[in-house]
Amino acid sequence: MSKQAVEHHYKAAEHHDSAAEHHREAAKHHEAGDHEGAAHHAHSAHGHHQHATHHAGEAAKLHAEHHGHKTKAVGN
Repeated sequence: MSKQAVEHHYKAAEHHDSAAEHHREAAKHHEAGDHEGAAHHAHSAHGHHQHATHHAGEAAKLHAEHHGHKTKAVGN
């Protein structure tokens, strides 16, 4: 796998982690009745999700370009 694809995988993981953290913060704010704070963190989580999805797609595209569209199942 290309170094570029590896970087996309790492970036996707980082953004997924950030999204999860913002969701946890949104939940805390929501429980406390701070709906403005909850909305802020929910919006940030959504942005990180969008970035993670982009990086995951780029990694998959590079994988297909490098290895072709035919892949076998993991473990086979």
